[in-house]
Amino acid sequence: MSPQDRFAPDAAEIERLARASLARIPAPFAEHLADVVLIVEDFADDETLDAMGIEDPFELTGLYHGRPIGQKSSFDSGAMPDRIHLYRRPILEEWIETGVGLERLVHHIVVHEVGHHFGLSDDDMHGLEDSAD
Repeated sequence: MSPQDRFAPDAAEIERLARASLARIPAPFAEHLADVVLIVEDFADDETLDAMGIEDPFELTGLYHGRPIGQKSSFDSGAMPDRIHLYRRPILEEWIETGVGLERLVHHIVVHEVGHHFGLSDDDMHGLEDSAD
């Protein structure tokens, strides 16, 4: 058994998988992702969980913070950059529980959060995910 088989993937590995997923996002979407910040943390903070009405931090695997592109205006200058947060421990829990490959799971979460950046519906997000495979 290799060391990587004995240890849970760390934040750097989750980030590597997420960046690989972002690199697979097709044009014209890809051109609008250059300024989105990717953040990997173990869990969402209490303030985020409270704001979303989530009691169990394992229920949140990812979150988009920002305004969808279609809602942006020139008055947004000086605002925080758009961010995609990935929460490592809930991702790992879902990975273990579902048996879905970690790369596939991270890709699914990243595409979902990218979809929020564009203001897409869930159906549109599924289409984007399929085109990025």
